[in-house]
Amino acid sequence: MTDTVLTLVPTFGLIVLALAGLAALGLAWWRARSPAEGKSAVISELMQAQYDSATRLEAMIRMLAERQSQVQHAVNERLDTVTHRVGDSLQKTTQHTAENLQKLHERLAVIDNAQKNITALATEVTSLQGVLANKQSRGAFGQLRMEAIIQDGLPKGAYEFQHTLSNRTRPDCCVFLPDKRPMAIDAKFPLEAVTAHRDAKSEEERRAAAQRLRADIGKHIADIGTKYLIPGETYEVALMFVPSESVYAELYEGFDDLFQRAYRARVVIVSPSLLSLAIQMVQQIQKDIRMREAADQIRDEVVRLVKDVSLLGERVRKLQNHFNQASEDIRQAIVSIGKIEAHGDRIQEVELRAEAADGIAPPTLKLQAGE
Repeated sequence: MTDTVLTLVPTFGLIVLALAGLAALGLAWWRARSPAEGKSAVISELMQAQYDSATRLEAMIRMLAERQSQVQHAVNERLDTVTHRVGDSLQKTTQHTAENLQKLHERLAVIDNAQKNITALATEVTSLQGVLANKQSRGAFGQLRMEAIIQDGLPKGAYEFQHTLSNRTRPDCCVFLPDKRPMAIDAKFPLEAVTAHRDAKSEEERRAAAQRLRADIGKHIADIGTKYLIPGETYEVALMFVPSESVYAELYEGFDDLFQRAYRARVVIVSPSLLSLAIQMVQQIQKDIRMREAADQIRDEVVRLVKDVSLLGERVRKLQNHFNQASEDIRQAIVSIGKIEAHGDRIQEVELRAEAADGIAPPTLKLQAGE
């Protein structure tokens, strides 16, 4: 629209110049004409032409002014529309940017928390690694994990930690079975031998680590079978608890001969999940025994209840006999009352007849026996 306005302004100038040129040509033509034609006629024609030109020029000026006003109005409307659209677009863009920044801040906060958790986890892993590096700390860790599993699965009184056997040995835990025999559980954590076998780079190092691992586990199996299996006192099987699923899986996968040796020594190697399963089985056995004991008590109570019901039936039957006898006595008493009432009616009839005779002695009636 601005380009249209700029184009109309030079056009208006050209029109003015053209009119001026026409006026000059008319004047030159008038001068070139013969004086004989008369100056007055020429002047009037020129004035008429000038008047017409001025009128047309004024009309053209008004038309150009109206056109310019329309163009200005259209330009203003277009500018308002464009300004409104640009404002809306800027507002939406600002809102969208603010929302994206808010989401970005939230994600950054989540990432920051995750980074803190990773840092804390790395610190805990480092601490755990430091704890497991010490043999005594590893033993305490394995025992604590075993204690947590047993305490979660069994009630108090069904187990005892550091229970002393008759040979003065004390396993890490004894679980008392329904026959009151203790089943020994001892925690072992052969982390050094397993780590050495896992980190071995050459075949020779692997064989040496495997030999060391077999020797360590074999010694643990022998110690448990010798110390914690006492005929007539303990349960026939003892448990060796390995407090790591990965270590247990590596032993089970690569050292099947150790499990065979443990089976022959009546020692069962268990992981945390297998120990939890064994504890659940013991708990279920104890629950079944309690249910059987409760069933025996219920049976005894039912027998007593049946005896009491039988005694109650005898007493009810005796009471029924007493009620029947009382009913018979009441019936006989009612019969006697009926007879007495009949005697009274007859006596009353005799008295009425005597009064009706009007001075005549009443007849003497003899009552028969039983009337």
